Amino acid sequence: MYALRGCSRVQVVGHRGRTVFNGELRQGQLLVVPQYFAVTIQAQRESFEWVSIKTSDNAVVNHFVGKTSALRGMPVEVLTNSYRISREEAMRLKFNRGNELALFTSKIEREAIRASV
Repeated sequence: MYALRGCSRVQVVGHRGRTVFNGELRQGQLLVVPQYFAVTIQAQRESFEWVSIKTSDNAVVNHFVGKTSALRGMPVEVLTNSYRISREEAMRLKFNRGNELALFTSKIEREAIRASV
């Protein structure tokens, strides 16, 4: 992952559930993530833009947010206990992208689209 703009909190977890990285990724920094490790990204204070380069033709990508996400299907109680977050945070995590699927627009782009309608 290469950070193009902004700053985010990034957590990388291995296949046995052990956290191997839990920190900030800032503009201009590069983070190498081993194949088949799970990555979560949360923008800090402003938008965060990054590029991911996949080195396998069969790279596995699952979405954690949006209409078809793994998190959308989990009970709120599982999210609150698993991630040690409040019920409100769990609800935001589950439903923060409405009916979007995989291609997410930035907040600025969504506002511009709403303004033009």
